[in-house]
Amino acid sequence: MSQKSYQVAVLAGDGIGPEVMAAAELVLNRVSKEFAFHLDLVPQAIGGAAIDEFGQALPAQTLAACEAADAILFGSVGGPKWADLPPEQQPERASLLPLRKHFGLFCNLRPAQLLPALSAASPLRADISAQGFDILCVRELTGGIYFGDKGRDGSGEEEYAFDTQKYSRKEIERIARFAFEAARLRSNHVTSVDKSNVLASSVLWREVVIEVSKEYPDVTLDHIYIDNAAMQLVKQPSQFDVLLCDNLFGDILSDECAMITGSMGLLPSASLNQSGFGLYEPAGGSAPDIAGQGIANPIAQILSAALMLRYSLGEDEAARRIEKAVAEAVAQGIGTPDIYPQAAYTTLDVAQAIVNRI
Repeated sequence: MSQKSYQVAVLAGDGIGPEVMAAAELVLNRVSKEFAFHLDLVPQAIGGAAIDEFGQALPAQTLAACEAADAILFGSVGGPKWADLPPEQQPERASLLPLRKHFGLFCNLRPAQLLPALSAASPLRADISAQGFDILCVRELTGGIYFGDKGRDGSGEEEYAFDTQKYSRKEIERIARFAFEAARLRSNHVTSVDKSNVLASSVLWREVVIEVSKEYPDVTLDHIYIDNAAMQLVKQPSQFDVLLCDNLFGDILSDECAMITGSMGLLPSASLNQSGFGLYEPAGGSAPDIAGQGIANPIAQILSAALMLRYSLGEDEAARRIEKAVAEAVAQGIGTPDIYPQAAYTTLDVAQAIVNRI
């Protein structure tokens, strides 16, 4: 039998992106040998690095490599070097958002789990963090206010700006179904986040989510306003299983979920289309202030690679092995300074410790 082979477009990007990507590649190379499949990791320029080399954040050859791949493993983009470019040319807006739109990556998954060993690293009060939590934030990614009509008009005191929040029934139905299906693999509980007491788009959101929920009688559905959701994540995060969010609310809450785990460097994410093709990236940014110091936390990038193995490549056992190795390393006090301030472990030290446990 021939060995299974997958092609992955590797877009390390800017800031700490190349450092944490190198760590993830170490882990992927090890797990692919352990589970007897081949990974063809194809590096391509993206973001600010691509602007410097090719004059644009998403060069044609990078997009072509992504189209030829089975999945995209993404690092991070942006930094002060490119902050003065026109908004439409800045690294994130000119690379990541077009990739999401081009591939129809409508569903963003961000799992956030507070590992027992890191309860002291969480900013939550000790009695709250001691309860732990395991949340999956399901965020709609290609609709809503980020992609609606926007602009500026008028002058002087009458000058104004506008952003339009717009959702179709189809967009809401497909992300809601993904959330309910995900809940069936977890604790059968979906909490849908909206602002239906104010926003017309949220009224439709709630109506459609209720309709879809009838197809899943085994899954409990709750509704919560965005402001209350933000508060409850700090007050009692253990009450949540799957959080179903639109684009804007999901952006906000998934970052809050990341922070209460103890570090932004711990949270992976997957952005998927209807065929299972995905872009996988850590939830944190390019962190230019620590780039090149060898102290960036690689765990979010490594766990993003595990999600890639699970959702796009179908290598679930390999994904679970990575996740187990990460949990074991962290439980034994191995981590970068953001989670263990007194630790002397570098980015590659952490990656090697995880490799050793696979």
